[in-house]
Amino acid sequence: MSNHNSPSYSLTIRVRFERKPGALARVATTIGFHEALVGSIPIIRIEKDHVIREFDIYARDEEHEKRIVTALENLPGVEVLGVTDRTFAYHEGGKIDVVSRKHLGGREDLSMAYTPGVSRVSLAVAKDIKAAYQYTMKGNSVAVITDGTAVLGLGNIGPYGALPVMEGKAVIFKEFAGINAFPLCLNVTDVESIVSVIKAVSVPFAGINLEDISAPRCFEIERRLNEELDIPVFHDDQHGTAIAVLAALKNSLIRVEKELADVKIVISGTGAAGVACVRTLLEAGVKDVVCCDTHGAIYVGRSEGMNPVKEEIAQLTNPRGLKVNLKGLLEGADVFIGVSAGNLLKPSDLKVMAHDAIVFALANPVPEVDPWEALDYARIVATGRSDFPNQINNALVFPGIFRGALDARAKKITSEMRIAAAAAIADLVDPDDLADQYIIPGIFNREVCPAVAKAVRQAAEKSGAR
Repeated sequence: MSNHNSPSYSLTIRVRFERKPGALARVATTIGFHEALVGSIPIIRIEKDHVIREFDIYARDEEHEKRIVTALENLPGVEVLGVTDRTFAYHEGGKIDVVSRKHLGGREDLSMAYTPGVSRVSLAVAKDIKAAYQYTMKGNSVAVITDGTAVLGLGNIGPYGALPVMEGKAVIFKEFAGINAFPLCLNVTDVESIVSVIKAVSVPFAGINLEDISAPRCFEIERRLNEELDIPVFHDDQHGTAIAVLAALKNSLIRVEKELADVKIVISGTGAAGVACVRTLLEAGVKDVVCCDTHGAIYVGRSEGMNPVKEEIAQLTNPRGLKVNLKGLLEGADVFIGVSAGNLLKPSDLKVMAHDAIVFALANPVPEVDPWEALDYARIVATGRSDFPNQINNALVFPGIFRGALDARAKKITSEMRIAAAAAIADLVDPDDLADQYIIPGIFNREVCPAVAKAVRQAAEKSGAR
């Protein structure tokens, strides 16, 4: 995947060069020769003998960016006036803001918004805390909470490093679901402290979105909070991934004419996403799933690298008692789901899978196997990336899940609500449009969030989660 340019590594390069035929082409050709993609090239200023332009370019990584800038600096007759990292510029000042819903036009408004009028509302809410859903921000607010120990593909980078990611999550909540989301990055990492802090700050929120907390602590934290809070708690790395995977798998199986109950599934990864995928797939009707970590297949009686969560998974999975490594598990498998680490497999390792194999290589930013080459061996391939067809992304899930849960005033997010969300996402792909490279809606499909929210709300009402 390192051969693909991305907006994640994009620069705006301001250059000054002579106003004469071929000068612009020489700059553009130099950029192209170094395998960068060129976007817009606006004119900034025209001088008597020179012109100043900005080139938006897309590179592969930071080293690629540096090579392009150096090449332009060494180009005769060209002066590099400035270089702006477009991704950093996008984050300048943060990505979210607080905006008042009410206007303070004068003393009359102030007397209602604050003292003395607000005291009447405060007393009413104190008397009946359910009134907070009507008269405060609570009913449409979610806390996005992390300790920064398992951030994207970056690992344990701490709460400050996690803050830009949590802000991004808050932007998605607002953009797609109209939910006010607040990033809370905690400077504690032990289970008791995290649970205690979240319970203490939960009052203003109607839901808690846990994010980027490393396994196995994340399982205990979510379990405790679900038991001790009366608002829904959703660990997106677990359930968001699992729901999106199930939605994509449902449509993939339609394409290859196989049934959930009949397929053999191999899952690489026993972290939050892997464990949740196991549980969700079993709830959906899968019978044969094997989970794998760095020590090989998880099975009953294995001693190496086990913990209580893996012991539970061993009891639920691997009905044939397989004790081989990942490559061995692929033999005869219908589906491979990777939620682990990049470049675990060579594309040719997939040739032992069953006919019309399905491969979801979801590690980010580098998938478990090169997806383009995997197409030589698998019928359907998906990743978590936006630059490859069939992007399986949590952003399809969590806005609608919370919109539905908040609309239903749900106290929990149940398995019925999760299964309903997956079905709603899958159903948004019209049967006439379903294709090997179109098994799941795009993230910017504006029908996704309302459809998921409706399905989740109805499931909440039926399952007694309110």
